[in-house]
Amino acid sequence: MPSRPPRPCRAPACGGKTTDRHGYCEEHAHLATGWQRTQQGKSSSARGYGAHWKKLRQVVIRRDGGLCQPCRQVGRITSFDAVDHIVPKAEGGTNSHDNLQCICRACHQAKTQQEALRARGQDS
Repeated sequence: MPSRPPRPCRAPACGGKTTDRHGYCEEHAHLATGWQRTQQGKSSSARGYGAHWKKLRQVVIRRDGGLCQPCRQVGRITSFDAVDHIVPKAEGGTNSHDNLQCICRACHQAKTQQEALRARGQDS
């Protein structure tokens, strides 16, 4: 498989290039935070999503009827794409049933962006 084309480093005013998924050149790779630095390259089981998670996930899907819960709260009916932690594990969330929900791709992306802003101290 061909390698990725080099792209500009995400660090402000850096002229470096990278092919790494986190988007930082070698000089700024230490700026990559969260999942990219700690979880990338690990299998789902190594990240804590083995057989127990798969069973728990099925329970949540049945409970939520396979529908996105954030969409349901605003009156939309949308099928789910993932089972998500309401309070992220990185912020102290657990795998308890009441901390899990079915979520569609659009809601998950918006939620993940908000979590990333909070992690960077830019929550508005």
